[in-house]
Amino acid sequence: MTQSGAEYAETVQYVAQGRAKGRSLKPLRVLLPFLRPYRGPLIGAVLAMVVAASATLIMPAMLRGLVDQGFSASRIEEISHYFFLFLAAAGAMGVSGATRFYFVTWIGERVTADIRKAVFDHVLGLTPAFFEVTRTGEVLSRLSADTTLVQTVLGSSASFAIRNVLMAVAGIALMFLTSWKLTALVVAGVFVVILPLIAFGRWVRKLSRESQDRLADTSAHAAETLNAVPTVQAFSREDDERARYAKATEESFVIAILRTRARAVMTAVATFAVFGCIVGVGWVGAQEVLAGIMSPGQLVQFIIYAILVGGAFAAVSELWGDLQRAAGASERLVELLETKPAITPPANPKRLITPAKGAVRFENVSFRYPLRPDTAALDEMSLSVEPGEAVALVGPSGAGKSTVFQLLLRFYAAQSGKISFDGTDIAELDPTELRKHISLVSQDPVIFSGTIADNIRYGRPGADDEAVRNAAEGAAALEFIEKLPDGFNTRLGERGITLSGGQRQRLAIARAMLRDAPLLLLDEATSALDAENERLVQQGLANLMAGRTTLVIAHRLATIQKLKRIVVMEDGKAVAEGSHDELVAKGGLYGRLAALQFAAAAQ
Repeated sequence: MTQSGAEYAETVQYVAQGRAKGRSLKPLRVLLPFLRPYRGPLIGAVLAMVVAASATLIMPAMLRGLVDQGFSASRIEEISHYFFLFLAAAGAMGVSGATRFYFVTWIGERVTADIRKAVFDHVLGLTPAFFEVTRTGEVLSRLSADTTLVQTVLGSSASFAIRNVLMAVAGIALMFLTSWKLTALVVAGVFVVILPLIAFGRWVRKLSRESQDRLADTSAHAAETLNAVPTVQAFSREDDERARYAKATEESFVIAILRTRARAVMTAVATFAVFGCIVGVGWVGAQEVLAGIMSPGQLVQFIIYAILVGGAFAAVSELWGDLQRAAGASERLVELLETKPAITPPANPKRLITPAKGAVRFENVSFRYPLRPDTAALDEMSLSVEPGEAVALVGPSGAGKSTVFQLLLRFYAAQSGKISFDGTDIAELDPTELRKHISLVSQDPVIFSGTIADNIRYGRPGADDEAVRNAAEGAAALEFIEKLPDGFNTRLGERGITLSGGQRQRLAIARAMLRDAPLLLLDEATSALDAENERLVQQGLANLMAGRTTLVIAHRLATIQKLKRIVVMEDGKAVAEGSHDELVAKGGLYGRLAALQFAAAAQ
């Protein structure tokens, strides 16, 4: 069962409240919305813990009766009865312990899976602006390491903590019934134990958060480096990257050891204080037995209860560190859930006319990237593209060509001006719905691990094999696919590393062909092809572009000479437009670019 949007909102509210006070385990309240759908297993686990605690706490009372009544041959039946009760209590403890283990493990696995899906679902909806400032490796660390910590708490630590709290509360009550005087001494000692626990707990939580941050750093660095192994090796930077990773790992280790020391000190202090208190109380109780105030059985019963209560507090003190770590991990996970996408659907999105035609219009659009607020990527840019028209965007790097695509896809929102699709302001559309009418072929195509057919079918998941084959043929990819041992069923490595650059590009073109959207965005789609394949793909693209609105970002002017309309961009503005021949005749920026490129090609 996955969580709803309302539950995510409730999650954020819980954490916001907990973080405002910045103490205790309140950030763990983020887990409540995820736990709520599983009330049945939760109730089962709690009942099992109650049974286990009850079976444990009844044993000292039975031992008291056995000690006070003494051992004699004449009381063999009563003695046997006590041992039968001990056996029954042990059986109850075994069954309830197994039941508790099953339920809490199931809850831990189930809720952790839900959290991972919730975080992944949310992150997948964030716009590229988020990934400009957040490394992918850090997100992966939160999805793996942080959720593993939460799973540990839900699957074992929390249940042990609750069980021990039940033991402590019930044990103190039974101690009070046995001897209120000795119980008062124990309670006073417990308060002495709690004070250092609070101080150490805050320290452990701070160190836990720092430890998880350092672990995320190492994961992010490893992911970045492993994704660029060819570049690292080509520049002989292996030793440098090893040193950087080793440094990040050592920093993570140092923080982890500090956290471990804090937990060790906290456990040692709590354990000594608790059992030191028990020894002191036991000495006082022995004096009362000698004075005839207590029976030996009462003292034995009280001491066992005191040991159980002391053990419970010692266990909680040790588990406190796990809970603090989980609180820190929960904060990190909720930071992702709290992150708002830069682009969100309007409350009442409009719908595009059907079938969509793909008309595009920019009206005085200005935009600055969040990380470059002082530089205008587009400066009052105006552009109109009619349905079925093919328009090329050319200009130097930084002119704003790619930004046009980014805004059209609603990865970013313009600060001023209006962008419309088929006459409708795209700000009034659901971004997901808008993107369904756009096909994109980027300069650096993304290929997923899986089969060749899977990668082409990514453009239209429901497409049949014939449609996939036709798309591959139109993109001039059929020739190399049929030469592979498994054809369309050939499995590709991560990022399509087993294919050449030209082959990856042709698969991306086939994917766009299969999508069959009214608006086609081509970002130098033939840049990685050799002359022969470029000719074939250009023919395929010509077929695909027929009747569809097409925007082409071109750096190689030779690929767009036949287009009737070329828009020249510079400093975020459209400074000229026309056919290739018209723009060459005008001179200016396009004339200089053409002269440079064709002169170089002629040499």
